[in-house]
Amino acid sequence: MTNMTLYVKKDSPVHSVDPLTKLLFAFYSITLTYIVSSHLSVLLILLSTLIILLAGKVFKYILPVIGVSFLLILSIIIVQGFFHPTRATVLFEVGPISIYKEGFLIAFLIALRVINMVAAFGVLILTTKPDDLVDSLLRKGLSPRFGYVLLSVLQIIPQMASLTGKITDAQRARGMETEGGLWMRFKSFIPLLGPVVLNSLSETRERSIALEIRGFNAKGQRTFIRETEFYQYGLFLKILMTVIFIAVVVWRFVS
Repeated sequence: MTNMTLYVKKDSPVHSVDPLTKLLFAFYSITLTYIVSSHLSVLLILLSTLIILLAGKVFKYILPVIGVSFLLILSIIIVQGFFHPTRATVLFEVGPISIYKEGFLIAFLIALRVINMVAAFGVLILTTKPDDLVDSLLRKGLSPRFGYVLLSVLQIIPQMASLTGKITDAQRARGMETEGGLWMRFKSFIPLLGPVVLNSLSETRERSIALEIRGFNAKGQRTFIRETEFYQYGLFLKILMTVIFIAVVVWRFVS
């Protein structure tokens, strides 16, 4: 069966942590990189996030996502390095173009924050089943409608990838060329676009009908078919992360 989530099944201590603790970690990790201002502090936060990914045995799965984000990082370096208003010191030159130290340092700080953001969400998404995350939030009082939207967002990328793969295989079976140079791939993309969009709309309609049949809009007390596993260190980790977060915030604004 095709995996419809980004979750990677592994036997690791990170996988056993409850979803809400990992969600809190992602929030604290991302927020702290914007509270602290030094490159070293942000780098230490990023390293701690990468270590958690290694402990969860999912480090290699986050690398392609970080690779995609380098397009954004490169644009930040170009814009900040060339055009930052406080530019004064030339760091290096690429032909007639100069990269300034002031802009490059700011771009490097932003790049660290972006990579940490991707990695922190990776800790949550790659080691947590979406159903478990949404169930945990619903038990804490989250609206079922918002829970459904969140679950759909978590599943949309793998679902679209799976659907695109099926349609591509079907078009190949009909004799359409889908491999070759850049122009050939571009020409084959147009015939794929229509079926992908139409199938996505059809699946959305079928899902809405299924939700209505199952009483999604029903009023009253809701029950859960699955029992969530209790993680004994969840409270300790939440308190520890909160203490560290508050300590860093106090240190940042006092120093």
